[in-house]
Amino acid sequence: MNKTAIKNFSTYSRRKLIESTKDKCKTIGITEDAIESPVSSSDDFEIYNCYGVETTLDKNQIKQRNSLIKEINDKGFNQVVEEVAYTWFNRLIAVRFMEVNDYLPSRQRVLSSIEDARIESDLMRSPNESDIDFTNDELNYVYDLKEQNSTNELFKFLFIKECNKLNEYLPELFEKTDDYTELLFNISFDDKDDVVYKLVHDIEESNFDIEQEGQVEIIGWFYQYYNSELKEVNIKKKQYNKNDIPSVTQLFTLDWIVKYMVENSLGRLWYEGHPSDIKDSWRYYVDEAKQEESVQQQLNDIRQEYSKLNIEDIKLIDPCMGSGHILVYAFDVFMQIYLEQGYNERNAAKAILENNIYGLDIDKRAYQLSYFALMMKARQYNRRILNSIINLHLSEIKESPKVSSMNIFDRCGEQKDIALRLYSSFVDAKEYGSIIEPNVILEELNQLEEKINNIKNNSYENIVDISENAELVDVLQQLIPQARVLVTKYDVVVTNPPYMTPTPVQKNI
Repeated sequence: MNKTAIKNFSTYSRRKLIESTKDKCKTIGITEDAIESPVSSSDDFEIYNCYGVETTLDKNQIKQRNSLIKEINDKGFNQVVEEVAYTWFNRLIAVRFMEVNDYLPSRQRVLSSIEDARIESDLMRSPNESDIDFTNDELNYVYDLKEQNSTNELFKFLFIKECNKLNEYLPELFEKTDDYTELLFNISFDDKDDVVYKLVHDIEESNFDIEQEGQVEIIGWFYQYYNSELKEVNIKKKQYNKNDIPSVTQLFTLDWIVKYMVENSLGRLWYEGHPSDIKDSWRYYVDEAKQEESVQQQLNDIRQEYSKLNIEDIKLIDPCMGSGHILVYAFDVFMQIYLEQGYNERNAAKAILENNIYGLDIDKRAYQLSYFALMMKARQYNRRILNSIINLHLSEIKESPKVSSMNIFDRCGEQKDIALRLYSSFVDAKEYGSIIEPNVILEELNQLEEKINNIKNNSYENIVDISENAELVDVLQQLIPQARVLVTKYDVVVTNPPYMTPTPVQKNI
């Protein structure tokens, strides 16, 4: 793996994507200092003339722009730009990994061609052969762009369509982009100085190809290097904003360290209760030292308990999982155990995701990449896994969102107290992360989930009922999954905790 090439590409891409996102914002009258009004408008369009560029927005794009303005008012211009940039970076890396390994459901390359001599991607050459659903108008638009040789516009349109199609298979990474993120997509396909060209040409395919030297681990290195410049900037600050914490504390755990930790925790737990030659492949496993007779007896009692463990019942968590390096190797060890127990690879891959692996992180980027890395690891063993409905036990730790009124919790009835305790547990969640101890128990979360399911399944005619119930359900559905992961009991905890100097965190006001 050429880590120098990955680092150069990642740091360059962050700067390039931020710059292109800001440039796109300018064309629709939005900068860090001002938000301009259109020079002409109606119910169906708005026209902006900024920096000599005339841009016309249709009705849907007007809605996207308004959503962007709201987000900027909530988070700040630079934070929103940063989020848009890393969103497209994550998706580009994911698509590249999938196309090199032939994991894309359409089996068509999106960023490159299987034929080296071709300039356009396979999707751009034959969009009608993809699994993307086009309307007649969209197909006509595609054909018009091809006839006009509008390569960049064709790429932008098709890449967004591909991302939305991948939402069916990997919804936590490829969220629907019918929002301002789509509006700000501003990447060139044929510009040799833009990120697509550099991704395809500057990083050897073998770095991605799992049949050669490539591993899912490459996703973590992209994440680490993408954040590296931001980390250096933030470390120099005298006070950290909570948005700075992920970049300041992130550190990619080296492969041998990950293997040492997993083999001597999960591996030891299983091996000591189920002795076999399985540990022969664990290079970093350390055999137990000789003990005094009394201690040895205690260890034997513990191993007797271990022998009763069923592989599907073992739960492992990384409470600050980053890009999922520890979880991905834990998957490999679990796979070895499942195969030893007589499972086939396909069933084992699904069982591991559903039963064994848990993870948390405060950083949405890290959560998405962990999710993607685990799904790609499972795809190595189960070709149908992307067509399955899998609920991974991973969560981005979210803060309790602002509500229109605390009175909405009255709608929980007997579960109101549970809902309020849950809500208060995550008020400053982005600062405290997985050290939070939610003031609820698993049984209460089940009761609360049943309550909101009842609310969702009932129909309401009063507009206030409809609005408040929808808000309540949205709030609780964000908080229940992460609380469930936090209150669950685990057999194995493996992590490389975040590191940060004791500089105090500066709260957002």
